[in-house]
Amino acid sequence: MSGEVPKSGDKSKSRRDHKKTCLEISKRYEIEFIEIGTDGDHTHFLIQSVPKYSPTQIIQIVKSITAREVFKQAPEVKKKLWGGEFWTDGYYVSTVGQHGSEDTIRAYVQNQGKEKEYQQLHVQQLKLFE
Repeated sequence: MSGEVPKSGDKSKSRRDHKKTCLEISKRYEIEFIEIGTDGDHTHFLIQSVPKYSPTQIIQIVKSITAREVFKQAPEVKKKLWGGEFWTDGYYVSTVGQHGSEDTIRAYVQNQGKEKEYQQLHVQQLKLFE
C-alpha cells in the first residue's frame, strides 16, 4: 500500500508522526507493522495481522486512521492534495502462504518507486500472535 508523504514542512517530523500513528494502530488492532518505508513521496508497509481481518479491512483501517492523523497534524496538506485525498485508491496486497514469502513481499516493498531514496522508518521481526 502506498500514499503520499506530506510535501510541506519538516519531512523527518512528518515521517516520525506517520510511524508513531502506525505504531498506535498496532496497539489498538491486531495489526503489526513489520516494515514501514518511504521512497521520498510514497509510504510502503509490510504488515502482519490475524485472520479476523481481511486484507481489505486492514487497508481501510490503516488508510483512514493515517490520513485522519496527517490532516489533524498538518491541515495544509489536505488543501495541496488533488481532491483532498491523502491515499491513492489503488493498493497492492500479497499474502504469505503458498505463493508468497515474507522475504518476497519485503523485497517488493523495498524496491518500490525511487529505489535510491528508500528509507526504512521502522522494522521488526515477523512474529506469532499470542
